[in-house]
Amino acid sequence: MNYLELYLYVITVIIMIATPGPVMILVASAGLKDGYRKALQTIIGTNLASLVLIAASILILKGMFSVNETLFLIIKILGCFYIAYLGYDILKDVSSQKNDQAETVLSPVDGGVVKGFLVGISNPKDIIFFSSFFPQFIGIHSNINMSLAILVMAWIILDFLTLSLVYLSFNKLAKSKFYAKVLGLCGVILIVIALYGLYVSISIVFK
Repeated sequence: MNYLELYLYVITVIIMIATPGPVMILVASAGLKDGYRKALQTIIGTNLASLVLIAASILILKGMFSVNETLFLIIKILGCFYIAYLGYDILKDVSSQKNDQAETVLSPVDGGVVKGFLVGISNPKDIIFFSSFFPQFIGIHSNINMSLAILVMAWIILDFLTLSLVYLSFNKLAKSKFYAKVLGLCGVILIVIALYGLYVSISIVFK
C-alpha cells in the first residue's frame, strides 16, 4: 500500500469537493433554506451522480489498461495539467475577488435527491475530471481492482463528510476575512499535487 499517494488522494478529494462550484453551492444553500435534512438529501443525490461518473471513468480506465499503456500515461500527464489548471483557476478567482472587493452572497435555494443528482450529472467536465483524476492515484495498491475499490469507497465517505461540513461552515466562512486565504491555499495545494503527479509520470518514462 502506497500511503503517501493515499494521503494525497484524500487531501485532493476534500479540496475538490469543498472548492466552490455548483454542487457545493447547491448543498450549502439548500441546507441554509431547509436545514441539514434537506442538505443530506442533496448530498445523496450528488453522490449518486458522482458514482455514475466514477463507474463510467473506471470502464474507460480499464479499457485503456488493456489496450495501450502509453495512452494511459499520456492521459495521466494530461490529468496532472488539468488538476494544476483547477488550482490556477482557484487562485485566479481569489485574485479577482480581492480586486473586486465584493462580498460573497449565498441565496438559499431548494435542494433534494433529484436536484442534487441532476446538478451533479449535468456538469460535462466531471467525467473528464474523474477519468483524469483516478490515474494519478491508481498506484496506491499493487492490485488495480483493489486500488479502484479503495479510491471509490474513500470518495463516498469523503463526499458525505466534506459536504456535510460545507453545510455547517460555509455561510460563516464566506463572511470571514480568511475565506480568500483558505481558497488560495487550496489552489496552491492542487498545483503542488499536480507537480508531484508529473514528477512520478516523468520518472516512469525515464526508467
